[in-house]
Order: sequence, then structure tokens, then C-alpha cells
Amino acid sequence: MTRTIVAFHAHPDDEALLTAGTMASLAAAGHRVVLVLATDGGAGLAAEDLRSDGALGTRRLAEARASAVTLGVARVEWIGYADSGSGPEPEPDLPGVYRFCRAPREEAAERLAAVLSTERADLLLSYDAHGGYGHRDHVRVHEVGALAARLAGTARVLEATVPRDTIVRATRLLGNVYRFPKEFDPGCFERAFSARTEITHRIDVRRHVAAKRASMRAHASQTTGGGAASVGAGGQTGDRTLQAFLRIPRPLFDLVFGREWFRDPALATGGPVRTDIFEDER
Repeated sequence: MTRTIVAFHAHPDDEALLTAGTMASLAAAGHRVVLVLATDGGAGLAAEDLRSDGALGTRRLAEARASAVTLGVARVEWIGYADSGSGPEPEPDLPGVYRFCRAPREEAAERLAAVLSTERADLLLSYDAHGGYGHRDHVRVHEVGALAARLAGTARVLEATVPRDTIVRATRLLGNVYRFPKEFDPGCFERAFSARTEITHRIDVRRHVAAKRASMRAHASQTTGGGAASVGAGGQTGDRTLQAFLRIPRPLFDLVFGREWFRDPALATGGPVRTDIFEDER
């Protein structure tokens, strides 16, 4: 039985880090996988020569399409919002375009629900309530995704996340092969993502880790310039951090990125962790 899965992400490159292995494995198994992006990523970190013409968002959407090809994704949709930025305050709205964090929740949910309904989606992949590491657009993905699933009647939602202790351990491993800039605070992950007891699904994606790595590599703009690495610093994942991930030797890369985690908000937490994304399908 084939199914349709819609993966909803805040910015281009988020899919590469959080759900790329799961998306690749589902596509390889014959399921239809659709990637929906809330924003164009136009406020992301990148070298000045990629930002100066105001076309970074266009470049990043193109990178997302290239990433989708590596994962076997059938369709990529951008629902029309601008990246809210990672500074203390959201970036100003553009003419006729809301920053995603300012978009009316119902309007954004209706746009996503239209994709879910058209695709007759069986499963929506979204984010946990923390929005992972707390970026304002990631939190909005959680809010909009939950409402859109209700509007479209999508039966299941799985929230992409990471067990806090796992990401802290992975960051320490990464620190053995990469010197983080002084602005980067590894301790921030102790306050991010989800507690291990909240995880309901742990998916082994090691067979598809090459596709996940290729997906990361497709986001070339996010390995350039932009100053300090931004994971956990209130910004988008990009710049030197994504570049550092791509420099990790393959055996260690497989260990760090070979599993992906989800939380099913409809299931009681603290029970057995499922290893099949369709287990307990209702």
C-alpha cells in the first residue's frame, strides 16, 4: 500500500537536517513524498555576494529543489512567505509578502491545507512545539501544521525532533573534529527539541545517509560567509555549521545522522519507541 507524505519545513535546508533520511527512505519504498516550505530562506546566512542582489531567497528555493531530487521527492511547494530572520526582532515585511512569523495563522494553515487536500496526504511531518531549537519560524511551523492537518482532515501528524541528550552528545562529537566559533553555545541544546521520553518514533535511515548528505550539499549558499555559525544561536542552520557537518568523516557522519526522531502528539509518551513510521497508523 502506497501513501502520500507531506513534509512541512520552515526554510530551505531544514529538510536536509531533520527529515531527509526519512523522506529518502519513503520515496525509495514507492511512497509519494511532497516537500512544502513555509519561507524562501531569504534572510539566511550566506556570503555577501549571494545576498547583495536581493535574490538569496530565489537561490535557496532552487537549492531546495535540487535537494528534493537527491531524496526522490515528487513535488516541492513554497507557500509564499518570507523568512522572518534570526535577529532579536523579525525582519520588516516585504511589499505584499508577510514574514512567516507575522502571517495570520489561519491564512497560512489554509495554504498548507490546500496542499494536503490536493495530495490526499496520509501523513504530515511537522515540528515539535519547541520548534526544535526555537527559531520563530520553526515554532510557527508547529502551530500552522497542527491547524492545517485539522482543516484538511489529515489523519496523522508526526513532529520531527531530536532527543536533547542525543544532540548534545552529537555536538560534543562534532567538537572533536571542528572548532566552533566563540559565538556558538553548544549548551543551548540542553534547552531545545524534546525530552527522550517524548519520542515515539526512531527511524533508522543509515541506508539512505548518502542521500541525506547529498541533500545537505545541495544547500551550497548556506556553507558560505555570513559570520558566526548559527545553530542554537537563534538563527537558521547554515554558514560554517552546515559546512562543518559536510566535513565530518563518513563513519562519524553515519553515526550522527543515521537516525531521525519524531513525536506523535496523539500517542501517550513514555511507552515503547516505534521503529516503523507507519506503526500504529490509524
